[in-house]
Amino acid sequence: MKIRTTYFAALAAAATLVAGAAQADCERGDLDTRYCDADGDLIADIPTDAGQHVDPSTLVFAFTPVEDPAVYKEAWSDFLTYLEEKTGKKVAFFPVQSNAAQIEAMRSGRLHIAGFNTGSNPLAVNCAGFRPFTIMASADGSFGYEMEILTFPGSGVESVEDIKGKQLAFTSPTSNSGFKAPSAILKADYDMIPERDFEPVFSGKHDNSILGVANKDYTAASIANSVLARMIKRDVVKAEQLVSLYKSQTFPTTGYGVAHNLTPELQSAIQDAFFSFNWEGSSLEEEFSKNGEAQFIPITYQEYWDVIRKIDGANDVSYACK
Repeated sequence: MKIRTTYFAALAAAATLVAGAAQADCERGDLDTRYCDADGDLIADIPTDAGQHVDPSTLVFAFTPVEDPAVYKEAWSDFLTYLEEKTGKKVAFFPVQSNAAQIEAMRSGRLHIAGFNTGSNPLAVNCAGFRPFTIMASADGSFGYEMEILTFPGSGVESVEDIKGKQLAFTSPTSNSGFKAPSAILKADYDMIPERDFEPVFSGKHDNSILGVANKDYTAASIANSVLARMIKRDVVKAEQLVSLYKSQTFPTTGYGVAHNLTPELQSAIQDAFFSFNWEGSSLEEEFSKNGEAQFIPITYQEYWDVIRKIDGANDVSYACK
């Protein structure tokens, strides 16, 4: 068994070397060596060689793991049925448990369509060949969420500075509002650095952080207030259990897109499904209207994720694949 495993690993490595050599002379910016960016839009080009295109019989979709995956399997059910109609293919919901697992699934070819959270988008783009093209927005076209730092009533923390010497919960290192943005803001505006000024802990997901503060397990936590709004409307937590210490500028929400090597025709059909889907009365509306979202709007990664890339730069974040 070890010999067989080693043999197939060697074949995979050889294939990677061949693919890398084939892509060696293309422009790519920060993209991994397996991708090209000839048009300079910062995302992986669709391969020009039709032999590199994939056209799976079953499309796999995953939504960013911000809360219980079971909630979102139901929320996305009507849209995924519509996606099947538009593409003529079966569509499976993949309940990922972490941002890292979601990125690796697309990089390895096991994930075809995804919604990556704000902070994971740059890594998914550069490391996994993710091509984002849309985000959710309200009926008037407005979109976005803010990072908030929360505590609970009676915690003894009345300002951001009061977190010094105490505990602050983050979600995961790839999350914008759950780690990257608060880290940059705390360092730049308050001269506060993890370990030196406060104890950082990681909850794994935004709902874990919110529940942790509401139940007084964490003194404070940085979270996306879009997740908080949905949890309050579902009566998972009550607004009076939480106190906001800080609210950031508005950031783009989850970015939706496809793996770069799906056939051009399939990518076009998937985009059409997002933009032509009727939200009214759907399971998608039932869940995401709690946030005021009512449609998918077109975006470009180059423009809409500019502020996120700047935050990553301030945090010395690398997009290198590991």
